[in-house]
Amino acid sequence: MSTPTKPPSQTPTRRAIDRLPIHLKRYVVDQDHDAYTPRDHAVWRHIMHRLTDRLKDTAHASYLSGLAATGIGLECIPSLDEMNEKLEALGWSAVGVRGFIPPAVFTELQSLGVLAIAADIRSHEHIEYTPAPDIVHESAGHAPILGDRRYADYLKRCGEAGFRAIASVEDQAVYEAIRNLSVVKEDPAATEDEVRLAEERLRAASASRRYVSESTKASRLYWWTAEYGLVGDLADPKLYGAGLLSSLGEAAHCLTPVVKKVPLSLVCADTEYDITRMQPQLFVARDFDHLFEVLEAFEATLGWRRGGDHGLEEALRARTVNHLVLEGGLELTGKVVARIPARTELAPGLATALARVEGPIQFSRNGKAEDRPWPGEALVAFGSGRLPHRGAFSLDLPSGLFLTGFRVGEHEVINLRGHQDGRPLDLPSWALLFLSLNLPSVAGGPADPGAWDAWFGDPSALAEGEAEAQARDRKALALPSELAALYVEARAMRAGGSIDADHLRALNARALNHPGEWLLRAELNELEAMR
Repeated sequence: MSTPTKPPSQTPTRRAIDRLPIHLKRYVVDQDHDAYTPRDHAVWRHIMHRLTDRLKDTAHASYLSGLAATGIGLECIPSLDEMNEKLEALGWSAVGVRGFIPPAVFTELQSLGVLAIAADIRSHEHIEYTPAPDIVHESAGHAPILGDRRYADYLKRCGEAGFRAIASVEDQAVYEAIRNLSVVKEDPAATEDEVRLAEERLRAASASRRYVSESTKASRLYWWTAEYGLVGDLADPKLYGAGLLSSLGEAAHCLTPVVKKVPLSLVCADTEYDITRMQPQLFVARDFDHLFEVLEAFEATLGWRRGGDHGLEEALRARTVNHLVLEGGLELTGKVVARIPARTELAPGLATALARVEGPIQFSRNGKAEDRPWPGEALVAFGSGRLPHRGAFSLDLPSGLFLTGFRVGEHEVINLRGHQDGRPLDLPSWALLFLSLNLPSVAGGPADPGAWDAWFGDPSALAEGEAEAQARDRKALALPSELAALYVEARAMRAGGSIDADHLRALNARALNHPGEWLLRAELNELEAMR
């Protein structure tokens, strides 16, 4: 009798991916560690040795120990499996993505304790700084400080605040423009005209914003803390932001007198930033508890926490899909298209008689969809009143609203008519009608993102991102095989620990055929110094 074979054990990265909700999995890509070129590994080694030397006295105390604790070595690009073996012990994981992913996806992943690691690496031309997400920034920048539990908790909670913040339609245009610019700048085949047009597109998208959305403010808070934050004494702060920890240029520049240092406050959420240049001003947190103080103050400004009129107005001007939480916990996802004020305040922070929500409408409780979406409009009337289980009704509410109609289902009404203080209202004759005494929350995006994605997501949106994949292929093709071989031989000599003088002379002679390859020259010079 044969013994049944055991299924192959899952890799740490596959376990991390399998734990993700389905709607997030389509943004995940395989790292394909073998696809990194020898020059890619040289870029990583060059950056990491210089960074760790520079940061040993200037980074937060958890940085250097955090590298090893999160599976990040100095000699070659880490594999996600190596990282996940370490991150599991910290309650985190990492998955590969291609370039910029939608902000709502990034923040939801972070709220779940998942690092979105850009699988690509910057080119050697942009070794000091790149605006594009890359594995240096996402792994060596974000992961090491996760060893500090207080900071790790901040990242999760900051991710949730960003996920719940209300984004505007213009925010999407800015995201697409930033993503396009980062791809163009890392594409060795991009022309000057393509770069110029990408920069102009970003300026135009930014100028198109009608107002500063909650989501934009959340991204600023994240930028000035998790990306470009300093911590400690204002006169001698330490680096903890991933953008500072992963950039040779920024790591040196940020502590110079030309960069203004100011105490961290909620002002950071109203402070713009420019991803294309080094930052002229940075915020300094007293300690990681200080981060929570500012985050809590920021959360108190969001429709997610405030609800009521404030939340409705944010959703109304955003023109995007968001969700309302009604009395009793029922959640309605859709687009708020109108708000009719009440004659008086009905509840603290709520002076709205009626809110109109454009369909499709998704119903949920505790973030779990309950039924198929409703195709038409939903109306929420605020105030106390009763509707019959079935049949004709009339409602005279304290808000001055008077409604009549016929109830045919749990919330479905037909022949709906209404007026407010004698003024007729233009209402849909067929809709869903809800009564609620208050409005505890109005938050960004659908209440159940997975169910919404299943109904309305774009299945053709490839997780890889065609532009990012194309740029990566061009980078590989731009490396001649002879040059790649030189990088491989130099790396093997270093790894072997024994420098053969004759072999090194031969490498130097062959390197003369590539006079512009400064990174190779730096590699060979280091080998010379090791003799």
